[in-house]
Amino acid sequence: MKVLVDTSVWSLALRRPKGALLVADQVLVDALADLVRDGRAVLMGAIRQEVLSGIKSASQFELLRSSLAAFDDLTLPAVVYEAAAQAFNVCRAHGVQGSNTDFLICAAALHHALPIFSTDGDFVSYQRWLPIQRYWPTTHS
Repeated sequence: MKVLVDTSVWSLALRRPKGALLVADQVLVDALADLVRDGRAVLMGAIRQEVLSGIKSASQFELLRSSLAAFDDLTLPAVVYEAAAQAFNVCRAHGVQGSNTDFLICAAALHHALPIFSTDGDFVSYQRWLPIQRYWPTTHS
């Protein structure tokens, strides 16, 4: 099964110094490494943009951009953007706020039948109103 990996997980793996990770975060980074190694990690343009945003040095930006270049972006037809707007409206009607990017991730995941791997707790809230599936590593050897 392929997995749509959110910015929060990519950032742990690509933007944080290796020795600065908590044990729980290292488990997530290791799980991402397994997904990448198995060819199961999936990226989309909006996540690529978020991961690359805020990089201070041009050399670090290029290094990160090069690392992500190995991944193709999911194809997102117009119906996915419409579904993202609908997801935004459904959640908002139930008092759940979120970003346009988060709802695009939800809609893309639903369209492509992919679970979402994220440390962002907002996806737990969205899951109450949207039929998204989350990926979470249970154990890592």
